[in-house]
Amino acid sequence: MSLSRVKIGIIGCGNISDIYLQADKKFEILSIAGCADILPERARAKAETYGVRAYTVDEMLADPDIKIIVNLTVPKVHAEVSLAILNAGKHVYCEKPLAISRDDGLRVLEAAKAKGLLMGCAPDTVLGGGIQTCRKLIDDGWIGTPIAATAFCMGSGPEAWHPDPAFFYHAGGGPMFDLGPYYLTALVTLMGPVRRVSGSAHITFPERMITSQPQYGAMIQVEMPTHIAGVLDFATGAVGNIITSFDIKGGAELPRMEIYGTQGTLSVPDPNTFGGPVRISRAGAGGFSEVPLTHPYAANSRGLGVADMAYAIQTGRPHRASGALAYHVLDIMQSIDEASQGERYITLTSGVERPAPLPLDLREGVLDEGTSVSK
Repeated sequence: MSLSRVKIGIIGCGNISDIYLQADKKFEILSIAGCADILPERARAKAETYGVRAYTVDEMLADPDIKIIVNLTVPKVHAEVSLAILNAGKHVYCEKPLAISRDDGLRVLEAAKAKGLLMGCAPDTVLGGGIQTCRKLIDDGWIGTPIAATAFCMGSGPEAWHPDPAFFYHAGGGPMFDLGPYYLTALVTLMGPVRRVSGSAHITFPERMITSQPQYGAMIQVEMPTHIAGVLDFATGAVGNIITSFDIKGGAELPRMEIYGTQGTLSVPDPNTFGGPVRISRAGAGGFSEVPLTHPYAANSRGLGVADMAYAIQTGRPHRASGALAYHVLDIMQSIDEASQGERYITLTSGVERPAPLPLDLREGVLDEGTSVSK
């Protein structure tokens, strides 16, 4: 099947935009038209660096050649910007989280459905070689039936390295909404949907001092919980535990993620990355052994979800980093917070099928076998 390149635009020119602005060098189906930002000078600087056009947001929304817009704005305006993109008749791929509330996330999904457009959302790290190798090992029965999982994201917060970290501690921030999507999306990809949750969450330090430049010494008022522990009951009957924290000042030695099965244990790599190592310990083996990756895209491949969406637009198949998957993750995160506040279990109203695994033996830069892209 012969496909054509899909022209994309990017709204939001912060830290994460650089890797997306290089996506057309990795994925032959993408062509980057340009970028836009609420600060025009920031868009101009990125456009000059990457040799693309600097748009205003309105110009980008009105450009008939742009088919997908990547929404890289701050979380509190994700839903607002995604709705504007959909209303302009364009497909959307949004940075995580999908929105900062279930209601907003549902409005976005309903708008996309009503207009016949695709809504996609990060993270796409689950499409990388590391998690895809884990998916194959589980699906092929290497650890038997998964019965439990643990996921730990233990950090000290972004104020020591991010140039403008305050939004991490305001609505839509905190370690669960910032980093939880990587871990939860990986768990759902590997284990299936979650049925109910409980949890505990609190704010440890109500103020944080920025120690990065250029705002060194400025204080942040913390509005979101910074240490969250959740219990996940999967639809399969398996039980999971997740902790996300910005409060760990002395480091931690917990694993990133492990899946426990009836015949072995799988050590899953950091789901904030695309590669390995992947390690497995089968019953009676006496220890873990590293498994070679079965899939490509082990290097930083952000934009993989956008490319997958571009293939889906032209072939009609489902895209993997979907809005439905992101909404289920959003439902989990919000429900853990509500469970903590209400001291109870919460049964989720959402559900989702595991996205299809990537095929084996893909040529780098290609996501669908038997297709070619005309230049």
